[in-house]
This record gives sequence, structure tokens and C-alpha cells, in this order.
Amino acid sequence: MDLAPIAAAWQPRLLGLLRIVTALLLLQHGTAKLFGFPHVAMFDNLQLLSLSGIAGVLELVGGILLLLGIFTRPVAFILSGEMAFAYFLVHAQKSFFPILNQGELAVLYCFVFLYLAVAGGGAWSFTRDELTPPSI
Repeated sequence: MDLAPIAAAWQPRLLGLLRIVTALLLLQHGTAKLFGFPHVAMFDNLQLLSLSGIAGVLELVGGILLLLGIFTRPVAFILSGEMAFAYFLVHAQKSFFPILNQGELAVLYCFVFLYLAVAGGGAWSFTRDELTPPSI
């Protein structure tokens, strides 16, 4: 049985679903840091111009843009860099291995965003050019 036609039909939809779900998860980090919702105790006294505050702005604005599928490639590229920065600045200081330093989510976000930066937003993006691959 040839699965290529099925894969071709579902690829943009699943890519769009990956973008939307990832954006919704990322938005929680941004709103927790900036608005205290959902409440995370470690963000109670967060300063907006601290590294965590700037990360919160990136996560909130980037999450909204990704959710809508606007500027998916550049936004995802910036967020991939943010997650790599977060991993090496915060998590890797404790241990190199993500399982030991609680950095699994940062690594996963980093590579999902890197994939979205290359693949685009998939289905349900507000910008239609997200559906066309970049020229190499």
C-alpha cells in the first residue's frame, strides 16, 4: 500500500497542528512570566528587563504570531535561538544532560522551532507564503 498520497494530503495539516499546539504551550510560559497566569511562584518578582522578562516578551509575542501563522519562519528562528540560549545559560550550568538539568523542554522547543523555521507554518496560516518552501 502506497502511503505517499495520504502523507502528502496530511503533511500541511499536521504541520499546522504542530505549530498551533506548540504556540499554545509557549504562550503559557509568556503569560506566566508577564501576567502571572497561570501562577508560577518563581516568576512572582520578575523584572521586565531581566533575561527572564525578555524571554517572557518573546514567548508571548512569538506565541501569538506562531498561533496565527504570521511570520512563522523568522519568529520560529528567533524562538529557536531563545531556547538554545535558555538551555545553555540556565540548564546546562547544572549538568550537560537534559534529563539531569530539567532542560528537555528547552531542547525540544529549540528543535521544533528550528523545524518550523525551515518548514513554515503549514495549514491554517494567515500568510500564504508559509506554504511554499524557501528557495535554496
